[in-house]
Amino acid sequence: MEFNYDVVVVGGGPAGLGAAAKAKESGLKVAILERNFELGGILNQCIHSGFGLGYFGEDLTGPEYSERFIDLINEQDIEILLNTMVIEITSDREITAVNKNGLLKIKAGAIILAMGCRERTRGAIKIPGSRPSGVFTAGQAQRYMNLENLKPGKKVVILGSGDIGLIMARRMTLEGIKVLGVYELMPYANGLQRNIKQCLDDFKIPLHLSTTVIDIIGKNRLEAVIVAQVDEKGNPIEGTEEKIECDTLLLSTGLIPENELSVKTGIILNKLTNGPLVNANLETNIRGIFACGNALHVHDLVDYVTKEAELAGQKAADFVRGKTSLSENIEVTPGENVRYTVPNYIPTHIDGAIKLYFRVTKPIESGRIVVKANGKTIFTGKEDAFKPSEMMIFYLTPKVVAENLSDLTVAIKEEK
Repeated sequence: MEFNYDVVVVGGGPAGLGAAAKAKESGLKVAILERNFELGGILNQCIHSGFGLGYFGEDLTGPEYSERFIDLINEQDIEILLNTMVIEITSDREITAVNKNGLLKIKAGAIILAMGCRERTRGAIKIPGSRPSGVFTAGQAQRYMNLENLKPGKKVVILGSGDIGLIMARRMTLEGIKVLGVYELMPYANGLQRNIKQCLDDFKIPLHLSTTVIDIIGKNRLEAVIVAQVDEKGNPIEGTEEKIECDTLLLSTGLIPENELSVKTGIILNKLTNGPLVNANLETNIRGIFACGNALHVHDLVDYVTKEAELAGQKAADFVRGKTSLSENIEVTPGENVRYTVPNYIPTHIDGAIKLYFRVTKPIESGRIVVKANGKTIFTGKEDAFKPSEMMIFYLTPKVVAENLSDLTVAIKEEK
């Protein structure tokens, strides 16, 4: 079966929905390919509130947030192919997918990659010990409880202070499950401060920093874990071991952008984010293929995902309509105390503001954004606080970006 569309969006989560809706505003023929049986992605199992404050100015649950975009998609005559797995994308924008109807060949004027991300598993973080049941990722436990009405266990230890783990600490406590504590390898929490307050502090759940799980005990079902404090390099400190009896271990140790398809296509990835390298249009190194959302880099708020996806949708539509042209780009690189920046390239001449996302490498109580070009400081921001758990946004304006640049570096200068 062969199809032709102006814009094809791979993924029907919040990024895919936002991108498709925006692309459709240009009057193009748009399709969404989603491997699940429904749209909405991870938001379907996020029954807690806190979504939409930035985009809608309302406090919504995950399903409420996604439903607004699903309704918009249904109103816009966008073709939706559910239970459809994309297995290959070529550099000339031809897609091979499979569903109950068989093999599909799809030709697209532009493609938007919005596959989301996945959780790090026990194997990814290499926890030693036996292999009993009772070890879950936080998102897996969230699905069990919120969609399947199943309890993962009775006495739980959480490894990692990512937002999903923090939210699940509260969720399980409300269901009568005893959460014994959250253990974080780093000397600082990796979740949003509001989740630390609302999900741990309000329920008197202890957070142990610079501490990790070094062993798992149990034959059929998890019986206990061994935790230990770690040094500055993350190595366990001898003599600090503690055995904690529990029947469940939840892993909340980070997310990885889904980009196996991207790599097969020949898209170059950023080694720091595991997402594609993109320019200011969110276009990858392959013309006409764009990326957004958690497939590009992991976001902390879905509102940011939607806004970024809308930019990808608009730029993909502009590409199809011939409104974008090739231009010379300068590289944006992370400097001191900055882990990564997105986008990775901006035009040598910009007409309007370019939204730059970045994360810092460590908590900084007082610092300033410093932008350098050709070795010279061209901008210094106001004094502010920065946290690795919070994605920062900075606007590159024509006033900041001078002409004839060869490179641009974004750093945080720590105030002593």
